[in-house]
Amino acid sequence: MKDLKSNELRDKSIPELESMAAELRADLYRARRDLVFRKITDTTGLKVRRHNIARILSAISDKKRGEA
Repeated sequence: MKDLKSNELRDKSIPELESMAAELRADLYRARRDLVFRKITDTTGLKVRRHNIARILSAISDKKRGEA
């Protein structure tokens, strides 16, 4: 899982960002579930997913306020 860049997120529309956020939330849920059942041991991937979701939500709120 790679970090998303804020420059890439600014170019996308709000519906695209919201669908990306929903997809990443589902992916985070699956990763947490797999961690509980010991299918994965990569805990840094969870942190990257959470940070990417936060970046997307920040971009959405900036666009809604009209700053972007």
